[in-house]
Amino acid sequence: MPQLSFQSPFGTLTLSEEEGAIVSLDAGQGRDQDRTPLLERVVSLLQDYFDGEVVDFCEVPVEFFGTDYQQRVWQALRCIPYGQTRFYGELAQEVGGSAQSVGHAVGLNPIPLIIPCHRVIGRSGLVGYSAFDGIDDKAWLLEMEKGS
Repeated sequence: MPQLSFQSPFGTLTLSEEEGAIVSLDAGQGRDQDRTPLLERVVSLLQDYFDGEVVDFCEVPVEFFGTDYQQRVWQALRCIPYGQTRFYGELAQEVGGSAQSVGHAVGLNPIPLIIPCHRVIGRSGLVGYSAFDGIDDKAWLLEMEKGS
């Protein structure tokens, strides 16, 4: 599986590709380093994003490996525009289930940032973020997007 690591505000991150689609974004240095055109393009988009540019990741080909429900939630996340947020309950109305089941699926997102799970918030404010170093990073991402 081709992988490419790069530096971000969250430290080293690694993108993984399988059969022409992004399948994961993980913290840390990947074992394999392969510079495919897709990985290079997505790293460039992520670097632009971290530089404060408005980036739409909807054109990035992704492959979801999860239950049908998780895949519906992750697809709905892809439709949340840059700089906007949705409540867990709103997503539950859209894809079915409860706010809690949406939260569980959001927490299992294998491709954070590209599938922008940080844009989902609770009615009482910021809650939970399983990517990187948690809620502080979620707040940082949302603030960065508001400033663009």
